[in-house]
Amino acid sequence: MEITLQEVTKANYENVCDLDVSEHQQDYVACNMWSLVESMFNQNHTTRAIYRDETPVGFFMWVREDTNKVSIWRFMVDSKYQGQGIGRAALQIALEEIKAVENIQQIEICYNPNNPVAKDFYGSFGFIEIGMDEDNEDMLAVITL
Repeated sequence: MEITLQEVTKANYENVCDLDVSEHQQDYVACNMWSLVESMFNQNHTTRAIYRDETPVGFFMWVREDTNKVSIWRFMVDSKYQGQGIGRAALQIALEEIKAVENIQQIEICYNPNNPVAKDFYGSFGFIEIGMDEDNEDMLAVITL
């Protein structure tokens, strides 16, 4: 099983839009279609399809907030492919790609504090919780480079 991140293009965007999480995860993840639309009309948004071999199985979107910071806004693995280590492998690849961006000093991610696995999962990559976001809705965690 090979996990890769590939650009979202005209050839694969429909497959990415068809990906979805399980019903109990719906409150934690934004719709991929909405995310792709958002990325088309805003600067500094990067989208990637997560592939297992030749099959799209997930989605990432991150935003360069300023010259020093990137925020991961979207990260999901389709419900049919969860529990196989795909998310862990994909996040490692995404972090390597983000860290290669010139001048990046901080990577941040927000997640629902009620998500039972998020803190430990992101913490295992070095994200440290720093408190609730500015809207006081999601937990903010950062990696400082």
